[in-house]
Amino acid sequence: MGSNYPKEIIEQLKFGQGKTFYGDATLVILKAFLQSGVSYLGGYPGSPTAGLIDAISDAYEPVLKDMGIYFDCSGNEASAAALLSASISYPIRGSVNWKIVGTNVASDALSHISSSGVTGGAMVIVGEDYGCDSTCVAERALPFALKSTMAVIDPRGDLQHLAKMVEEGFKLSEYTHMPVMFLLSTRVAHIRGKITCKDNIQPKISMLSPLNDLTTDLNKIPLPPFTYEQERNKFSERIPAARQFIVERRLNEIIEGNDQNLGIITHGTIFNSMMRCLYNLGEANLYGESRIPILNLNVIHPLVPEEIVNFLRDKKAVLIVEEGMPNLLEEQIRATAQRAKLGVDIFGKDILPQAGEYTPDHIIKGIGSFLLKNTTSTYEKERIEEKSEYIAKHKEKAANFLKESITKRNPVFCTGCPERPVFTAIKILEDKYGKSYYASDIGCYSMSGLPPFDLSNSITGMGIGLASAGALSRMANKRVISFMGDGTFWHSGLTTSITNAVYNKQDAVLIILENFWTSMTGHHENPASGRNMRQEGVGMDIEKALKGAGVNWIKKVNPYDLHESMGALEKAYKADKGLKVIISKAECQLEKTRRDKVVIKRKIESGKRLVQPRLGVDPDICTGDHSCMRYNGCPSLTLKESPTILRDDPIVNIEHSCVGCGLCGEIAHAAVLCPSFYKVEVINNPSLFDKLSDKINRFFLHLITRNGWTN
Repeated sequence: MGSNYPKEIIEQLKFGQGKTFYGDATLVILKAFLQSGVSYLGGYPGSPTAGLIDAISDAYEPVLKDMGIYFDCSGNEASAAALLSASISYPIRGSVNWKIVGTNVASDALSHISSSGVTGGAMVIVGEDYGCDSTCVAERALPFALKSTMAVIDPRGDLQHLAKMVEEGFKLSEYTHMPVMFLLSTRVAHIRGKITCKDNIQPKISMLSPLNDLTTDLNKIPLPPFTYEQERNKFSERIPAARQFIVERRLNEIIEGNDQNLGIITHGTIFNSMMRCLYNLGEANLYGESRIPILNLNVIHPLVPEEIVNFLRDKKAVLIVEEGMPNLLEEQIRATAQRAKLGVDIFGKDILPQAGEYTPDHIIKGIGSFLLKNTTSTYEKERIEEKSEYIAKHKEKAANFLKESITKRNPVFCTGCPERPVFTAIKILEDKYGKSYYASDIGCYSMSGLPPFDLSNSITGMGIGLASAGALSRMANKRVISFMGDGTFWHSGLTTSITNAVYNKQDAVLIILENFWTSMTGHHENPASGRNMRQEGVGMDIEKALKGAGVNWIKKVNPYDLHESMGALEKAYKADKGLKVIISKAECQLEKTRRDKVVIKRKIESGKRLVQPRLGVDPDICTGDHSCMRYNGCPSLTLKESPTILRDDPIVNIEHSCVGCGLCGEIAHAAVLCPSFYKVEVINNPSLFDKLSDKINRFFLHLITRNGWTN
């Protein structure tokens, strides 16, 4: 994978005290790591933390390596979490990252490390994308922290504040001996701006200054009887220490307001959206001042009861704006108020949506309702109603701006994607062999469950697709077909699904889509890429791993050869019971196209001959029945109006974005469709022979056309 950040941007990571750093949130977090003196970094790619691991990878050679900082692009989130073990017994600071659902994979390691406790600051950057901004499953990371006793930082959207909270997070971890979970929301991850730098801190323990003596401390081993004391320490020492640190360092923020009868408690980047909503209602200004007092929780676990009580005391009503379910903050605050015997009315999920992303529309409606219920001033009520009516009219005007509503579109495979032909082959063979039970997995290929393929009966988790159909493979009169990518294979699929299938003698067909990249999160290297994210060569082979796991039936196919794929599938369908594996091997077209664009541009500019294949549809032959689309789903295959009044239906058209993979023509032939597809070669900088051939071809075409017209 090429560099994601320009060299001059990465060089800013070396900036010292007082200099201005320009970049996005992920670069700011990396700069804060360096200013905190980290010794190691790791993680597994996933949005919205994918940019962070990109930044770390790009900075490894020019910055991190010279500082002796270890970087590990981990095999999965569990192996990333295990890196934090370096901080258990030694004053070593380190951080790992993954997206929200990665916490599910990492939870076993996190629970053990949290039980042992840490000496050095240990931080987990979790891509908290509640509302399905980048993950199929909407859930919160907070319950994991409560379960395992980790502190949780949820910063508001401000880059300087973000850097500060990273630095404070390492201090909090060391002060309390707890790992710290740092939530990076999708909105915050994509902020761009500037910060004022501090000097980078050279880690005392690193690859340049390794440990000489190793410590053995049985009190930190998570086994009985030591786990009993560790459990006691969590609640008698670590949580109280965290609360003390939060108060002393003023990590949570209070905005003093004029109306002391009311208050709002919120958290993280929801604070930014909420302040905008208050501004639109005339309750706040653009400088962060509000008429209503606000408690913004930058640390959402543990909560500090004294801080909550002091804010709630003497107030008539308080609104809790908490995104996501379960509403753990609201329930804890309600319990705190009840124990303190406060007479405050608390509003939350009763006037705000329970689940789903808190967009400004949701927040402003809830705040408006809260203010109208609890504002005693007639003037204030009239002003709020006036503002609310204005906003409602503005929204209605915006909603009716378009004459027709925009059609909802499913996500689709990229043009020329090597995964699509396999699903085309399965779809065509359904006419002959009937439908199968399709156990899908997590990856780009998950989209095979959407039209036009509809090849998914379940999606259970990353690397679990084949295992999920274990029972059904023997209890249903249906063939089982499962899909898995190469990134997923090496993440957990080899052990979770494949060795499980061999061990239990599962009868199924597994299709491994090897495209050399972990594509779904932004084209990160995986063991199939031939190198890691430190750009060191690796020699790991899927077929050898399968044979080592006991798989005997293995076929390799070129997915762009549709007949070869169909042939391999038919052999798998007819084979004896057991696990049959088809490896469909071709590079991700998007990554290949990005790389080829540079080469193509250079060749054209240098005057070198370049031949590029393109497909097209003859508008005079196309009947407009669109059967080719039902087996394809390529975004370059679209519709346009028929050139003749004799046909009402639009005809098929291939856009210029076509990469010439040839699938359209393959489908037309394999499915015995109309012969309207044609393939041409676009030649840049043609040779004399090319020009002569073109003239001869044009002459004969003209001759044939003229004779045909005359006859």
